[in-house]
Amino acid sequence: MTDSNERLKSNVRDLAPSRKEIEAEVPAEEASREYERALEAYARRAKLKGFRPGTAPRAMVKQMFDPDIRQAVLDELIPRTLDDVLTARAIYPVGTPTIEDVSFEDGQPLRFKASVEIWPEFALPEYKRVKVKKREAVVSADDIAKAVDDLRRKAAEYVPVEGRGIVAGDYVVIEFQGRDLKSKRLLPAEKAVVVAGHEGNDPAVNANLTGMTPGEEKNFVHAYPSDFANRKLAGREVEYRLKAVSMKEMRLPDANDDFAKTLGEFETLAALKDKIAAELRLAKEQSSRRETSDEIVKTILDRTAIELPPGVIEHEAEHVLNEMLESLRGRRLTQEALAALQAASRKQAELNLKRQLLLRKIADAEGLNVSEDEIDAEIKTLAEANHIPLAQAIDSFRQDGRRENLKASLLLRRTIDFLSGQAIME
Repeated sequence: MTDSNERLKSNVRDLAPSRKEIEAEVPAEEASREYERALEAYARRAKLKGFRPGTAPRAMVKQMFDPDIRQAVLDELIPRTLDDVLTARAIYPVGTPTIEDVSFEDGQPLRFKASVEIWPEFALPEYKRVKVKKREAVVSADDIAKAVDDLRRKAAEYVPVEGRGIVAGDYVVIEFQGRDLKSKRLLPAEKAVVVAGHEGNDPAVNANLTGMTPGEEKNFVHAYPSDFANRKLAGREVEYRLKAVSMKEMRLPDANDDFAKTLGEFETLAALKDKIAAELRLAKEQSSRRETSDEIVKTILDRTAIELPPGVIEHEAEHVLNEMLESLRGRRLTQEALAALQAASRKQAELNLKRQLLLRKIADAEGLNVSEDEIDAEIKTLAEANHIPLAQAIDSFRQDGRRENLKASLLLRRTIDFLSGQAIME
């Protein structure tokens, strides 16, 4: 396909649904004029021995600085020309174009190729009346009892206890040091507070702490399996010295009206349970709505063929991976674990991008939009929820495109609500 505008002489070729190649040409006269402008600029600034700035012969300046002048011409003309071609062809690239096959000879047109990634065109499948599983937000007596127990544990007291050995759940101060039997190397001595029997403890501690009494010391050998998570200990036999320095027993308050009153706003345990039930029901309803909307979008996506630009996938995958690594900060990862995270981040990136493209296309098809008043209302809600002055929140959302990002997020939410309202619950 050739452009009809002589100034924008170009060909556009589809390399893939999400990638185009553009061959563009700048007329020789325009390229020459730009070269002369660049040469003049260099001549004014050039400092050559024997000449005051701006007085050196142009032929000498050209001879000495020709490569730099040509690069300045390319840096000016290629982006400008490519932008003009893209605008004229209504091509909207994502990411940075790749420039190659540049040809710039005296008296000849400037020619180059550019490869650009674009959001792909795709056909929408039937997206209304999607059949999904009906989810009930049921709160059981066990759910309420567990929530009450969690509150009791938060209010627990830890008191010294005598006359018995350590049992699971006790808080114990221990001193712990090992020696590798093969290398004879001492491991770092540790003094720590542990919960007896907790799954996060070293298995050597859990296997030997139960039954010990405060002040008791024990020596033992522990053999770690070859696939143990801590690679420094995997497959090794370690001789340990373990001392139980002290222990405390967790004592829970009774679940009664007096306990409910300590939480501030409740006169009876029944009133506390009613409030817990309402909060659990609200949380389950929100979870059910999320699960339903995810199922709806997944069902539609499974019917939709979308080929994403590779560069956009890589960019989004890097963002997802960084979030994953941030959530695991402080944990050491093996090469295998890191490779698994990279694969998972790429898969999640593709899902994120396809989901956004699908929902935006549906929003366009249905004429859905978000008003400025609705954006302002959402900012006010966020400010109140995060205890931020409204003026500060408004100013924050004016920066770095955050208001536009919020508008896009609200539009996706509205589209999901639309699809949920159209779905058939079975």
